[in-house]
Amino acid sequence: MSLLLFFSQPLKAQELQAKVTINRNQIQGTDASLFENLQQTLEQFINERQWTALKFQKKERIVCNFNITVTKYDPSSNTFTCTALIQANRPVFNSAYTTMLYNNQDGDFNFEFAQFDQLIFNEENIDNQLTALIAYYAYLIIGLDLDSFSPMGGEDILQRCMNLTNNAQNLNFTGWKAFDNSKNRFAIINDYLDGAMRPFRQLQYEYYRNGLDEMANNAERGRNNITAALEKNLKKAHEDRPLSMLPQIWTDFKKDELANIYKGKGTQKEKETVYSILFSINASQNNTWEKIKQ
Repeated sequence: MSLLLFFSQPLKAQELQAKVTINRNQIQGTDASLFENLQQTLEQFINERQWTALKFQKKERIVCNFNITVTKYDPSSNTFTCTALIQANRPVFNSAYTTMLYNNQDGDFNFEFAQFDQLIFNEENIDNQLTALIAYYAYLIIGLDLDSFSPMGGEDILQRCMNLTNNAQNLNFTGWKAFDNSKNRFAIINDYLDGAMRPFRQLQYEYYRNGLDEMANNAERGRNNITAALEKNLKKAHEDRPLSMLPQIWTDFKKDELANIYKGKGTQKEKETVYSILFSINASQNNTWEKIKQ
């Protein structure tokens, strides 16, 4: 009876296809099974949970990576001190190419976990740091993905990410507090939802949907749309909110892709316009921006 009941239920359409990697090279003398259990528990939690009411087909699941480096472990309190590199990808229509949707380092990825802990998440009652961290990035990634397919398409999910961040203020861990620094979890989601950063949100749609997705059909039209998006959206977002780190983070992980879009292609005027915008936002990547002018 229970088996029939199970198969009569509609299959859930999970949104994420995540790979979790735990780097424990800096930790000595701790049983490796603890870290293996943590990795398996996290992957199961991320991939088997349905985070929204949206229906994703299996092939539409967002491929993402959580690369967690443990720098300190305290067995007496089950406390992990970590950094994490979170990445998410998006397929480009009518091509075998996959583009980076998000790539950023979280320097405060700290939490408590005991072997064989069960991860339980209640969106209304944020009382566990590890589930809060994962939920934050799940909502952020899903929201960004939806923004890339329709203008401001991720609004509701990004708002849930902001609500979670507000509800996590009482957790006794760093990274959640308003205005602690310009790159912490609060700063990133707060900037995404700031009215002055709407051009940056619009950039996600213009760049991916009208730009990269179009390039398979017509490379020149797709590139022209990307140029227009950089001029109209990225430049304006940086001018309206010069202290926001979002344009710099975005150009950091988009640098090689952007260089390849323009290297040896487009008019000299187009190349100079794009170079000027990117250099003004992120001068530290000038070696890559120089390739645009070739």
